[in-house]
Amino acid sequence: MLGVLGGMGPMATVDFMAKVVRNTAAACDQDHIPMVVCSAANIPDRNAALRGEGADPLPAMRDTLRRLEAAGATYIAIPCNTAHLWHCALQYETPILILHIVDAVTFELTSRQGDRVGVLGTTSTIEGRLYQERLSQKGLSCRAPDAAAQEEVMRGIRLVKAGQLAEATEILRAQAEALVAAGCGEVVMACTEIPVALAAVEGELRTKLVDATEALARACVRVCKAEAPVSTSALAACPPPGPLPVFA
Repeated sequence: MLGVLGGMGPMATVDFMAKVVRNTAAACDQDHIPMVVCSAANIPDRNAALRGEGADPLPAMRDTLRRLEAAGATYIAIPCNTAHLWHCALQYETPILILHIVDAVTFELTSRQGDRVGVLGTTSTIEGRLYQERLSQKGLSCRAPDAAAQEEVMRGIRLVKAGQLAEATEILRAQAEALVAAGCGEVVMACTEIPVALAAVEGELRTKLVDATEALARACVRVCKAEAPVSTSALAACPPPGPLPVFA
């Protein structure tokens, strides 16, 4: 049973669940993957914490993880990119495999052309090098927006959370197009709010966008349907959690 540690944010959690359903080959209800979901919208803001301006979200994420364990989850997915900066700390707490969203994206990128990847995500995701470290291991280089453009990305993300999708779409489309114009063969939508805003984008830009939420959903389907080997290396590789990182 797939456990979903969600609520960061709620719309992104619903979007992820829909993508798990859409990516499952099923002829009847029973062919779908059982899911237990905790949309823990009370988890403190991850970006504020990483700026040193808010509470550490790890205790609340840990409590949510315990609920999913108690409910019988056998795999865990976290449909929030920034929350993966605490992936090792959470994985250290449980024998249940927590699928990593960047590994899921990397799996899909390796079949694409080009070696420069644009990354649209929160400032914490970019400054925490969540994508850069893993993609570089596959010979892929990352390009993120400059400081002014990154402020616009954050504004777009906040607008999605506030339900103002039309304005968010305009902002985030422009930033994705700027990365393509800068030579990126693909642009990873590396915040789970961004695919919500850009869901209706069509044309050439659509072919350049890589949906991290969709990649994670597909990885969950492969693992839960036993179509992919399950690596336990992540369980052994995570050290005891250290102090909260701060990206001021």
